[in-house]
Amino acid sequence: MAAAAALEAVAPTGALWGLVQDFVMGQQEGPADQVAADVKSGSYTVLQVVEALGSSLENPEPRTRARGIQLLSQVLLQCHSLLLEKEVVHLILFYENRLKDHHFVIPSVLQGLRALSLCVALPPGLAVSVLKAIFQEVHVQSLPQVDRHTVYSIITNFMRTREEELKGLGADFTFGFIQVMDGEKDPRNLLVAFRIVHDLISRDYSLGPFVEELFEVTSCYFPIDFTPPPNDPHGIQREDLILSLRAVLASTPRFAEFLLPLLIEKVDSEILSAKLDSLQTLNACCAVYGQKELKDFLPSLWASIRREVFQTASERVEADGLAALHSLTACLSRSVLRADAEDLLDSFLSNILQDCRHHLCEPDMKLVWPSAKLLQAAAGASARACDHITSNVLPLLLEQFHKHSQSNQRRTILEMILGFLKLHQKWSYEDKDERPLNGFKDQLCSLVFMALTDPSAQLQLVGIRTLTVLGAQPDLLSSGDLELAVGHLYRLSFLEEDSQSCRVAALEASGALATLYPVAFSSHLVPKLAEELGRGELDLARGDEPAKCSRHLRCLQALSAISTHPSIVKETLPLLLQHLCQMNKGTSEVIAVCQSLQQVAEKCQQDLESCWYFHQTAVPCLLALAVQASMPEKEHSVLRKVLLEDEVLAAMVSVIATATTHLSPDLAAQSVAHIVPLFLDGNVSFLPENSFPCRFQPFQDGCSGQRRLVALLMAFVCSLPRNVEIPQLNQLMRELVELSCCPSCPSSSTAAAKCFAGLLNKLPAGQQLDEFLQLAVDKVEAGLSPGPYRSQAFTLLLWVTKALVLRYHPLSSCLTDRLMGLLGDPELGPAAADGFSLLMSDCTDVLTRAGHAEVRIMFRQRFFTDNVPALVQGFHAASQDVKPNYLKGLSHVLNRLPKPVLLPELPTLLSLLLEALSCSDCVVQLSTLSCLQPLLLEAPQVMSLHVDTLVTKFLNLSSSPSMAVRIAALQCMHALTRLPTPVLLPYKPQVIRALAKPLDDKKRLVRKEAVSARGEWFLLGSPGS
Repeated sequence: MAAAAALEAVAPTGALWGLVQDFVMGQQEGPADQVAADVKSGSYTVLQVVEALGSSLENPEPRTRARGIQLLSQVLLQCHSLLLEKEVVHLILFYENRLKDHHFVIPSVLQGLRALSLCVALPPGLAVSVLKAIFQEVHVQSLPQVDRHTVYSIITNFMRTREEELKGLGADFTFGFIQVMDGEKDPRNLLVAFRIVHDLISRDYSLGPFVEELFEVTSCYFPIDFTPPPNDPHGIQREDLILSLRAVLASTPRFAEFLLPLLIEKVDSEILSAKLDSLQTLNACCAVYGQKELKDFLPSLWASIRREVFQTASERVEADGLAALHSLTACLSRSVLRADAEDLLDSFLSNILQDCRHHLCEPDMKLVWPSAKLLQAAAGASARACDHITSNVLPLLLEQFHKHSQSNQRRTILEMILGFLKLHQKWSYEDKDERPLNGFKDQLCSLVFMALTDPSAQLQLVGIRTLTVLGAQPDLLSSGDLELAVGHLYRLSFLEEDSQSCRVAALEASGALATLYPVAFSSHLVPKLAEELGRGELDLARGDEPAKCSRHLRCLQALSAISTHPSIVKETLPLLLQHLCQMNKGTSEVIAVCQSLQQVAEKCQQDLESCWYFHQTAVPCLLALAVQASMPEKEHSVLRKVLLEDEVLAAMVSVIATATTHLSPDLAAQSVAHIVPLFLDGNVSFLPENSFPCRFQPFQDGCSGQRRLVALLMAFVCSLPRNVEIPQLNQLMRELVELSCCPSCPSSSTAAAKCFAGLLNKLPAGQQLDEFLQLAVDKVEAGLSPGPYRSQAFTLLLWVTKALVLRYHPLSSCLTDRLMGLLGDPELGPAAADGFSLLMSDCTDVLTRAGHAEVRIMFRQRFFTDNVPALVQGFHAASQDVKPNYLKGLSHVLNRLPKPVLLPELPTLLSLLLEALSCSDCVVQLSTLSCLQPLLLEAPQVMSLHVDTLVTKFLNLSSSPSMAVRIAALQCMHALTRLPTPVLLPYKPQVIRALAKPLDDKKRLVRKEAVSARGEWFLLGSPGS
């Protein structure tokens, strides 16, 4: 038995010896992994590996010793976690001793030490021992890149796990690392080395007397001048090195005395990249520097920054210079001063003012903007800086405004004043008397009102913006100033069409200021607008000229613009609703009032109280008006006829939906308890005007007018939060399904189908949802067979499919297949193709995220993956007369698909897209062109394979009867120029000749696109193109 045991012990050792010989003498690489695997599995120990390597490690031939140590190091790299502390000690001593060996051996020794630096069982003191040995015995910079990287890895590992031990070395560790890094050139190693230096500083290692040496060994790379080689597998970019080095240079104030002169030198150089890097580094340094570090260099830094802003031709240098000045001022502002210390901020700002003030007064105003930018950059750094500069500059600018009489000069000065006023919004002052603008209040208000009455629209625009900023300053505007301001805004809100920008700005300013000063606007502006609205009613009743009608429209816009405060909404909303109730308006006027109501509703969404007030005031009023209009009467007023028109109902739908989406669940539940019974039971008790000549029964066999109002029910119930319970839901869903297939009123049936789909989308999974789905499917199947309501059944199918596609419901695939089957139907095929556009696009009235519908984020991608293969297969199998339907459906899907999803599939689908361009349907052509244009920009290599077909088809479509198709085709011709030039050059003469024709197109927009496209083709292949 003893002999058998001995044989078993010898066998593995013999196998190990064979693997070692294969690696060392046979120069095979595979045995190293095998040995490591055997050590991991417990077949051998590391000690046995060392014993097997015995003769190789003592061989007089350096290369043999190197191979032996290489094998051991590779095993340790994979098995270092298995080592015991005693084994680690012996291995460290062995490897340290081998650092004195022949240079052939050193790379393998370093790999072994890297493995040991990862050991958890490393005893205290050995990390220091290893590093000392490396510092003393290895000339690192004479090693290849890989081995230098190994040294940096050893240092990094020890700094991560043995920080306190290394700190015990004191400044010797820093000095040793400086020797290791000195002369490094490889960017891969520099990234690691810079990270080590940053850790040395940020983790408070002792730098001792070697601060300057550490700075020199890193700053010699500044500014980084590195261009990565083409197809660089390491992916190191110049920006990576810049940011890594900047983190080092800006990590400690102790570098300041060496770094700041270097930065000033590089800013003053002629190299753009050096200027940018230096200014950005200075910006970073200011975050850690104090007054002490900056004191001696402030004059030079200011001189360099000033020169760059005044003289540079580069916007980037100017922006970085201003950012650096901002940071310098902020750094000086936050430094804590001793009582006897000099206030460097005060003297620094005085220098800036001295150098910039006189430029603000120059008659030619050549350096006005650079000076203003410098002053504003410094003023924006702190409240102290802002006060100091503003108190010196504002009087000067106010004086200059009055000195200059030309509007463009006044506009420039007012824009500068506006810049300083905006800076004051950053700082808050608890004491009113401390607010620096209080002393200039009267002058500023006078100047702004002068600007608002100036004939120049550009000066008026700046005046409006300045008034808004002045109003945002607390307690700055008096009641008299506010009354004047409101009067000016009222006047500007009614400017003619040629002053559109001023009018829009005045409306925005009114909204912003009304939030801050609701009493002033309620007292001075709302009565004026109410009076104007009354005059507008008389003008409309008399059928006056369009100018007065236009003024009426602006009055509505002004009322909605100032409805930004709850107290104002309580005045403007009744005005708008009362105005709507007048009986003598046409379609466009009613839509204009509804649009204003919608804008008020949007503004109310920010405040829960206003939102509920708007909802409970506006929605019942609109419903009452609509119900009244739907009642059968012998003589209909103009308003009653108008209210039942599709465009007006769509406008009312928007108002009701906007008023509902932000309701809290409790308030929404209160409202739904009234509105659903109104439509199902005719309960009109909650309506403000509820005496009607007959019952309101839109779901019964009533008149078509009542049925049309189902659109308003849709707007409400499809905008409710999902957790609001809808009363009588079973009855409501059945009534909607029945109405959706009613052939007598297409708009009502569509609204019912949309309402049913909107509710279906929000229902939780369960028996109730399944029952409603079965109800819809049965109705659709019955309706799609030949009969009177085939078209309505198709519409219901389409909307139910969309509701399910959005939420990834399992039945959506079955319904989509049913829809795809209709592409071959002679009657419904074209409509089914257009249906794919509806499935892929976002709706505005139902099934929206704003309306709380369940919309999964990648529904388009999923629909594409699930259905496009079947569409392609169906196209190939279809007869010639229905192939266009498949192309149309496919085009709609691809046109609305995110381009990153489409690009990988492009090679297989492109031939179908090109075929779609030959389809005679303008909708297909336009959809396909819209799909192809971005692909020409994003996938030029794939598209260039079909350039001949693309050029021919685009040129043919540039003569299409449809203006939209002509424009899209010319845009694609323009985009074609992004393809590789050699591919396009053979077509250049043909294209230039063909594009001469659309230059004479009767439509200006077509001519514009033709000029742009032809110009690009003319430049094709020319130098610099």
